[in-house]
Amino acid sequence: MGLILVEEESNMLVPPSNLSIVEDNCIYRSGFPQPSNFPFLQSLNLRSIIYLCPEPYPEENLEFLRINKIKLFQFGIDGTKESSAISRSAITEALKVLIDVRNHPILIHCKRGKHRTGCLVGCLRKLQNWCHSSVVEEYKHFAGSKWRETDVRYLESYDVSCIRHCLESIIYMYYGSRTRRLLCGQENLQKPHMTYVL
Repeated sequence: MGLILVEEESNMLVPPSNLSIVEDNCIYRSGFPQPSNFPFLQSLNLRSIIYLCPEPYPEENLEFLRINKIKLFQFGIDGTKESSAISRSAITEALKVLIDVRNHPILIHCKRGKHRTGCLVGCLRKLQNWCHSSVVEEYKHFAGSKWRETDVRYLESYDVSCIRHCLESIIYMYYGSRTRRLLCGQENLQKPHMTYVL
């Protein structure tokens, strides 16, 4: 599942820590990208990044995003061991960004690409109808020996029905209208709290 160094014209491209493909050619996950990882990230042709930490994005990373026209969606989730610290609304809003194909290819990351990233990917897997044991197995694979029982309980309790309802609304409104507008029940949804950089 992990990606390794890629060689291109005798230059080594260095991926961020804990990098892996979530969905082929469209969704990736990793730890926090460092400047040495920027050439590798360019090779992914990213359109968007989901950043799951509350701390401000470093200026050199913001400059990289501006130069490469990559959108930044920031959802400030505290990195504590308390399951209550993982905001259901933040994960739900991040999932909405994640499943919107207009944002692909997309990279999800937190600091180490383990807990917050693992919870978001786990909720995506639930939306994809993965069985709970497979969701937990993937989470533990990336968290390693540092996996948290609170995260596993969070994944077990997270309800994806609100996202499914949103998807059904999109399909109904898109295919059920003459103007074929792509809408998502906006009267029932709040805008995500995020940072947007282009």
